Amino acid sequence: MSIWQTISEAVAAVGDSLITVLSRITGQPRERDPQSSVAFTIGMIALGAKMAKADGVVSSDEVAAFKQVFEIQPEELANVARVFNLAKQDVAGYDAYARQVARLFTGRPEVLEDVMDGLFHIAKADGVVKDEELEYLRSVASIFGLDHRFRCIKARHIKAEKNDPYEILGIEPCVLDNELRQHYRRLVRDNHPDRHIAAGVPEEMIAIATERLAAINTAYAVVARERGL
Repeated sequence: MSIWQTISEAVAAVGDSLITVLSRITGQPRERDPQSSVAFTIGMIALGAKMAKADGVVSSDEVAAFKQVFEIQPEELANVARVFNLAKQDVAGYDAYARQVARLFTGRPEVLEDVMDGLFHIAKADGVVKDEELEYLRSVASIFGLDHRFRCIKARHIKAEKNDPYEILGIEPCVLDNELRQHYRRLVRDNHPDRHIAAGVPEEMIAIATERLAAINTAYAVVARERGL
């Protein structure tokens, strides 16, 4: 029996309630490999379905992206469609599903990041990640305890804006804290006005250097605050 058939039967047994099935499963002893479990799949289906509906419209591109995330075989489409549609219609909020998934993978943040990557894949399927979708993703990440990783995860899928602090610093959001500190020190050293004065740079250029250093310091302060440095 496939995992999709198992989910369909489990849902039917409790009256078409995905959140009830998920709650029961996460309350049981964990499997050796929870990532392949029914609970993980239900949680990902529900969050994926609600992700697709976050902006009020479920597009065919988003549904196709959902199928890509799970690599669904043609013979399983009917079972998957049933579970996906149940998740869309479920009165339970996405936060209930997110908390169950977070509980299932306590101490496994790398798996929760996999879930976030899957949700971003669905969100960007129609070519744009709308504000409502981004807020949904940010909220799920917060429930997962991934607030400090959200910018890094987002950067893997969405190009940073020009005023993004990492863009100003010229470094990737996924950089480790030590590398970030070292990079910041180099920027301060290379862009300090005193260095330009010593090199005989015109006064007008010193003002530019001062402004640039201020922008660097401001950007680093934002990043350091986010990271708790």
